[in-house]
Amino acid sequence: MLKTLKNRFEQGYKTTSYPKTKIELVERYRGLPDINIDVEDDIAKICAAACPQDAIDEHKKTIDMGRCVFCGSCERLSEEKFVKFTRNFETSTSRREHLITEGSLPALAEHSKKHFKKLFGRSLQLRQISAAGCNACEADLNVLATPFFDLARFGINFVASPRHADGIVVTGPVSRNMKTAVLETFEAVPDPKVVIAVGSCAISGGPFRGSPEITEGLESLIQVDLFIPGCPPHPLTNLHALLNFFKS
Repeated sequence: MLKTLKNRFEQGYKTTSYPKTKIELVERYRGLPDINIDVEDDIAKICAAACPQDAIDEHKKTIDMGRCVFCGSCERLSEEKFVKFTRNFETSTSRREHLITEGSLPALAEHSKKHFKKLFGRSLQLRQISAAGCNACEADLNVLATPFFDLARFGINFVASPRHADGIVVTGPVSRNMKTAVLETFEAVPDPKVVIAVGSCAISGGPFRGSPEITEGLESLIQVDLFIPGCPPHPLTNLHALLNFFKS
């Protein structure tokens, strides 16, 4: 017992003070893109042609963050004249169309459904479904249970059974073999319930977009209430989305 207390004293308090204290991520992190809509058309065209996800509209000069995997090719090719990725990790939206951006997003708390806050503001239980994901999004969701993030302190937990859940969190491109599992898990969650799509794969199909083996976006199967873009989304992106959509 004394060893345990000694170890606890030496380690100190490990849990982040976010959201009370702002966190600055490392310089190499790629978050919300800052887009120069006045850039020369030729530069935008080059970036659009090089984008592996076809996420750039060279005419409107927008980026679809639901498709983007944040590879940074557009930033490098334009030498930051067209796109520069900021360290802003607050990139989630409640509407799919809001992810098609010129570099700004609406405040998430203002667009969440008020009855969700009333129903789940104090306690939110979620069932996570890995629908043929690579485990990157899944891993960064699991990290939220560690002492540093301590998601449970906000009354949010991941549960084993959909019958004990208030909603589902789907990661992965929803393969043909997982489609039935996703739909049956969704049906098993009692009403009212929420649906959260995490990662580019769940939102748009990601790198597998166009394949007959996957569903191109969870929204084509069921209505999605919260979109969390990224490949994978940073744990802080997930935390910000959950807190602002359900708590703020």
